[in-house]
Amino acid sequence: MAAMEAGPVPATLAPEDAARDASEAAGAGPEAPLLPAGNRLSLHLHPGGCRRLLRLCAQQAPQLLEVDFLQLSGHEDPQLLEAALARLPWSLPRLRSLVLKGGQRREALGACLRGSLATLPASLSSLARLAHLDLSFNSLETLPACVPQMCGLNALLLSRNCLSELPAALGALPALTFLAVTHNRLQTLPPALGALSSLQRLDLSGNLLEALPPEIGGLGSLAELNLASNRLQSLPSSLAGLRALRLFILHSNLLASVPASLARLPLLTRLDLRDNQLRDVPPELLDAPFVRLQGNPLGRPPPDPPSPPGTPVVPEMPRLLLTSDRDSFAVTPQGCSVTLACGVRLQFPAGATAAPMTIRYRLWLPEPRLVPLGPHDALLSGVLELQPHGVAFQQARPGQGGEVGLWLLFVPPRARRCREVVVRTLSDNSWSDLETHLEAETPKRLWAHCQVPHFSWFLVVSRPVSDACLVPPEGTLLCSSGHAGVRVTFPAGATEEPQHVRMQVVRVGSRELPALLGEPEAASSPLLCLSQSGPSSFLRPVTIQLPLPPGVTGEGSRVARGRGGAQKGRPSQRPQPLSPPGLSLDRARLHLLHRAAPAAAWDDITAQVALELTHLYARFQVTRFSWYWLWYTTKACVGSLARKAWERLRLYRVNLIALQRRRDPEQVLLQCLPRNKVDATLRRLLERYRGPEPSDTVEMFEGEKFFAAFERGIDIDADRPDCVEGRLCFVFYSHLKNLKEVYVTTALDRRARAVRGQVSFYRGEVPEVVPEEAEAARQKRGPAALWMATLPIKLPRLQGCEGPTREPGLSLAPLNLGDAETGFLTQSNLLNVAGRLGPDWPAVALHLGLPYRELQRVRHEFRDDLDGQIRHMLFSWAERQAGQPGAVGRLVQALEQSDRRDVAEEVRAVLELGRRKYQEGIRHTSLAPGNLTSPDRLPSPSPEPAQA
Repeated sequence: MAAMEAGPVPATLAPEDAARDASEAAGAGPEAPLLPAGNRLSLHLHPGGCRRLLRLCAQQAPQLLEVDFLQLSGHEDPQLLEAALARLPWSLPRLRSLVLKGGQRREALGACLRGSLATLPASLSSLARLAHLDLSFNSLETLPACVPQMCGLNALLLSRNCLSELPAALGALPALTFLAVTHNRLQTLPPALGALSSLQRLDLSGNLLEALPPEIGGLGSLAELNLASNRLQSLPSSLAGLRALRLFILHSNLLASVPASLARLPLLTRLDLRDNQLRDVPPELLDAPFVRLQGNPLGRPPPDPPSPPGTPVVPEMPRLLLTSDRDSFAVTPQGCSVTLACGVRLQFPAGATAAPMTIRYRLWLPEPRLVPLGPHDALLSGVLELQPHGVAFQQARPGQGGEVGLWLLFVPPRARRCREVVVRTLSDNSWSDLETHLEAETPKRLWAHCQVPHFSWFLVVSRPVSDACLVPPEGTLLCSSGHAGVRVTFPAGATEEPQHVRMQVVRVGSRELPALLGEPEAASSPLLCLSQSGPSSFLRPVTIQLPLPPGVTGEGSRVARGRGGAQKGRPSQRPQPLSPPGLSLDRARLHLLHRAAPAAAWDDITAQVALELTHLYARFQVTRFSWYWLWYTTKACVGSLARKAWERLRLYRVNLIALQRRRDPEQVLLQCLPRNKVDATLRRLLERYRGPEPSDTVEMFEGEKFFAAFERGIDIDADRPDCVEGRLCFVFYSHLKNLKEVYVTTALDRRARAVRGQVSFYRGEVPEVVPEEAEAARQKRGPAALWMATLPIKLPRLQGCEGPTREPGLSLAPLNLGDAETGFLTQSNLLNVAGRLGPDWPAVALHLGLPYRELQRVRHEFRDDLDGQIRHMLFSWAERQAGQPGAVGRLVQALEQSDRRDVAEEVRAVLELGRRKYQEGIRHTSLAPGNLTSPDRLPSPSPEPAQA
């Protein structure tokens, strides 16, 4: 093969031979090689990316000489990958950024897979211009020897590998400013690390470090140091030499003391010491505003004296406190206690894992495909996903106690009588409920605690109290814990094999049925749901006892209905009473209703069973389980009425509100509220918002979709993942906030006059458990049945030069934060953020890490221009962060810490939309890997999920 003009062919031809063979094999295929777009060549998502690169190198494509960014997948065949990398110094001589990340593929259970990359060819050390090298999420056990020889390297990312140590030669990188070695197995650091005089950011979180070398104090340029989630017990006094340090993260370690000299670091703006073993800290740190000490045993007495010699020492379980920019953590066989940024707590006992394991988490917004609810269930939390899916944990060591514990925050349910709170999870492609214990931190801060054998999806629901038993062949009795009068008697011989039986009782309000039927004397018993495992029918009849409807007393008699009894709708001949006269029961008005899931119809089976009545109860026998309901009414055709009544039981009466922020009318708050919470919510919001009166009361089902559409000249001012064809999508859950804040705009000229528009709310899809008749009735009434409410929105007339248009003199360089895979913010997005901050910008700037004197300088330079202050601060910060990982996450965190969660949510929405468009683009070009896990692959929620 002829040499490229950029350099001679190396003497060792083995990689070249491999490359030639690979490129020839690739060239046999019909597809053409992918040419670089500009100076970037991204092949990590293309099948056979290394083959494509080898083919381009073999063709000596002139475009390769201009490429300065290359990304390949770490999941490529190791031989092809080595052959492709060996060609880089001669085929891509101007390469400045090389990304060889793994983690793009997942196993069948959903866990991310490490890349196969375990080494690098020595020839890569001749990439003279290489400044950025990302080897994250691979299988490196030692640092390749060529890396310390890359003298121009500026950023080195080695996170999520298997490194147990770093070589001393790493200190020979004079230009290195950023080093990330998170989530590895580092136990010590080389003293030569202190020779990195240009290093500004060092992230070593998620390792096994127990001490730091004193030489680390020689990092004179270091501005950010992250040592969270290690095993540090003390800190060297040489840290006082880090005179440029601004951010020092030490949470979730085992620190028992910290040097007082940390308080004298001149530029330090944040010292995070949360969740350590500090019982006392120097006064200089105790009073410093930039120090965080939550989760330490401050002021508590020291532990008990040490045990006698020879007694084994049990180390205290490490505690981790994750920040919002982290979505994973490491668990070792020692165990740990973890608090996620979303408030979820996890506890891994010692021995739960046999080897170190990386756990990933994500909190999903609730939507029907992720939330399986029964007909009378209510959602109380978001949806938590924990990975790797399905990996079983080891049994805890003797004396350590328990399985992996999970604590989920949930909204206190409004109705608690005859209801219970449980954690629901996906296991073996079906949803089930875990044994759940409730813990109250405060009256309004409640935890649902359960033990989990493996990881999957988890959510908290409120359901009717469920009673269960195992029915043996000898028979048994099952009683309801929520209503003492409901019981089921299983005779001997009802089943040949033991069967699991479950009972749920739903209380019915005394006013519901009379209001629906227009009959004051109408009443009903509790609603009974029975289910069973195994055969659908019992071998012998099972006796069910239901209480008579309220206000109705029975006679000691047995009323036979059937071929010799009364016909449906006609009174039967009353038998001779066995009790004193004056009782209120009219047997012709008593109806036993039955519903067989999944059908929505209710049938009157009074004429098909033998009802035995006492003063308080009705008993009957069945051989198969379903739903049962006892009515007392003068109505004849009660089946259709029962369907309406059952629908009414699950409807919530709500009001819709639309408010505009007082200082920024383009910011609109939309919310769906239960009728009894509207007044209190408006009193709280009207200090910052104003708007029309709430809508009239409408009725909605749990889990029902609805949409908000801006009309009459007003549109949503950003692409959002929850915006479909200009309509904002909602899903109603009675206990959650159902709130969204959006920014609106208009194409009309606001300088001439105000724009008077409106927002209308329309119904969408209803849950699967809603009776078919309810949906059919809505469709029968036509499009008007989908409309719920319309509320006015007014954008005031612009005064002077105000408005979203940019001033003619404003000139900002093109700028993007982030990347296409994780989402990025464009210059337009940043301008939009700047336009929303207003007087809150100094708080945001301080949380972004800007020193106070820089804020004073910006205020002075733009002292008569608030918008100029905000834009200069934000864009100057963004320019410094360009190309740095995690910049967008820091911006979102700063907005939340400054109490501007509305803007933070908008930024998250923009990022999510970018990620979705990126993935859709990959799918459209058939480049997406086939084993990616997404919520779309979850089993469809059953209308009546199994409950344990």
